[in-house]
Amino acid sequence: MKAKFVFIVLLLLSVAAMPVVVSAQDGDPAGDVDVTSDGKAYKSYLAVPEGDGPFPAIILIHSFRGLEEGYRTMTDNLAKEGFVVLAVGWQTFGQELADDVMMQLLNDSVTYLTARSDVDAERLGLTGFCAGGRYTMLMLPQMKMFKAGVAWYGFPNNGTPPPASFIDQLDAPMLIIHGTEDQPSPIASIYEYATKLQSAGKTFELKVYSGEPHGFMIQNGQLRTDDVGTDAFNEMAEFFSRKLAPAAS
Repeated sequence: MKAKFVFIVLLLLSVAAMPVVVSAQDGDPAGDVDVTSDGKAYKSYLAVPEGDGPFPAIILIHSFRGLEEGYRTMTDNLAKEGFVVLAVGWQTFGQELADDVMMQLLNDSVTYLTARSDVDAERLGLTGFCAGGRYTMLMLPQMKMFKAGVAWYGFPNNGTPPPASFIDQLDAPMLIIHGTEDQPSPIASIYEYATKLQSAGKTFELKVYSGEPHGFMIQNGQLRTDDVGTDAFNEMAEFFSRKLAPAAS
């Protein structure tokens, strides 16, 4: 009897020591997660609202400076506004990512999110900063699963092909957020891009912050929380709340 008792205890301890693997479909808890694309695990960050949902979901594309702590804070704050948010660590395997590789990563990120029972697959948004802003401008017209996008200090004329060449394909509403003192992406290029959107009859909004430089939302790796930072965040959250609202019954 004693030997049998010891065996049962050892068995229970071995089971307790086994790693618990939770798939996206089971609902990964908030925190660091892996998004698998083309056989590679991209180190990403997930935040979820309280409650059962289903909630609208947003994919966040960080800047060229990486998945800084400020983006994790922003992801958490968006979750508090009622969105499931996935900040994709697209630089896990290198500083740059080809456009076609990014498109596949975004497709796989959508698959990851929509496998969750708390995500409404019909209410998906896309946002990005700096290089991520360019990706947002580039992918929103091409990837029709996204119903709204927010492009932060993006580059409408950079790359081959540039985002501006896809204006005619844009169906989803876009919010563009930019600073007048952006040197890498001059405000004049954004006004030109907005003029082309207007001429093509596209739905967009433009919020310009006077005196703000490129990358103004993240300072020293942290999310900006002064009047400008708070206002800009609220612009994004309110835009997604409007554009990703449930369809009227």
